[in-house]
Amino acid sequence: MDTLDVIDPAVGTPIATVELAGPEQVDAAVRKAREAFADWSRQSPGARGDALLALAERLRARADEYAMVESRQTGKTLRMATEFDVPGSIDNVVFFAGAARILEGRASAEYDPDHTSVIRREPVGVVGSVAPWNYPLQMAMWKVLPAIAAGNTIVLKPAEITPLTSVMLAEDALAAGIPEGVLNVVVGTGPVAGEALISHPDVDMVSFTGSTPIGKRVMEVASARAARVHLELGGKAPFVVFDDADLEAAVHGAAAGALINTGQDCTAATRAYVQRPLYDAFVAGVSDLFASIRIGDPRDPDIDMGSLVSTRQAERVAGYVDRARADGAKVRVGGQVPGGALSAGAFYPATVITDAAQDSQIVQEEVFGPVLVVLPFDSDDEGIALANDTPFGLAASAWTTDVFRAQRAQREIRAGCVWLNDHIPIVSEMPHGGMKQSGFGKDMSLYSLEDYTIVKHVSWDITGQPRKQWHRTVFADRSGTDR
Repeated sequence: MDTLDVIDPAVGTPIATVELAGPEQVDAAVRKAREAFADWSRQSPGARGDALLALAERLRARADEYAMVESRQTGKTLRMATEFDVPGSIDNVVFFAGAARILEGRASAEYDPDHTSVIRREPVGVVGSVAPWNYPLQMAMWKVLPAIAAGNTIVLKPAEITPLTSVMLAEDALAAGIPEGVLNVVVGTGPVAGEALISHPDVDMVSFTGSTPIGKRVMEVASARAARVHLELGGKAPFVVFDDADLEAAVHGAAAGALINTGQDCTAATRAYVQRPLYDAFVAGVSDLFASIRIGDPRDPDIDMGSLVSTRQAERVAGYVDRARADGAKVRVGGQVPGGALSAGAFYPATVITDAAQDSQIVQEEVFGPVLVVLPFDSDDEGIALANDTPFGLAASAWTTDVFRAQRAQREIRAGCVWLNDHIPIVSEMPHGGMKQSGFGKDMSLYSLEDYTIVKHVSWDITGQPRKQWHRTVFADRSGTDR
């Protein structure tokens, strides 16, 4: 079996070696999931919830270990993993432990005089999920939890470069009493293990988080057998600053929203559109703040930003910036790969770009790095039009103290989430998902449980009569006969 070294991208050295699954291992995992489905789907919601609560306790006990492993395999700061990734993941577990018990259908009623109708929500079956590398633990949770809370079983393929916390999660799920086969993790590459999983004939639903091009491939493969598909894809979040906004709040919000997780976040603020009266001051403020960002050892508590996930990703980000510069955009801050002690890692500095064309690559495509493009606009109409002017529609924010502007922005910006006077906060109770080429389906919240269930209509006769009124549509008049 082939193996792969998991690299700490901040220093460029291996931290673990994993075996890579092939089609045979994927098939075995799917068969285990199918075998476990019959029993798990018949467990009461309370029993499934109790198992998830036991999992939450195990995660709390190992929280520091999870945070360190997550930091080392991704290059994100230990502070980020400790204060955001791990506690957010535990909160997700607790939420779905309760949510499992309140999944409901429509109340029973008689919609015609002779029948009572009810709606059942039933699990889909075996779910094949492919998770990304930017939030390995949290994205695994977003895939796994609603699926198993609703009674499905799952085969999860984490990104092969960041699989370690997903493997830990599977171990803790089993130790917490979640039966063998309910949660299965296969570590492998996308073209081999991923393709085998999404094309497997016994996988009833495919759930994918990642780039839009790969999401389209997932949809193509799954459509060949009419499998249900849940996609959370790329983003290019606009950050719209109107001329009455609190400038200080907008500047700090842009820096935090653009640089979270080193910019490797599909909802990160990537395109700041600033109404002209505030434009120069905003550019100056955000450039000063970006210039103050300290990058380095992710485990150093005084560091603001760690490395990107890999040297390949750092080179990709650098390529976008270099091409933007060559096309006439101005790099106000950053834009150069750091040397010296940081040269061994996958580092890239916080970067601010201005004077880019709206139709340029740096504005239209997902860079997935610590890069913010700032562009001016004049009228409110123009600002909202520019915000909508990409193929993506995952998240956005609008900054204003005018309630009517705020209401218009949240109504007219085409994104699955619109923040007002903030950018990035998420909670387990609210859905995460997009529109346009950012995909469909929701993670977190009760809405995600709906995605992992099938609606079944059950109707039963309440008359007890052998001959129904509607039978007249089939049988001719039988008056005078014994039929």
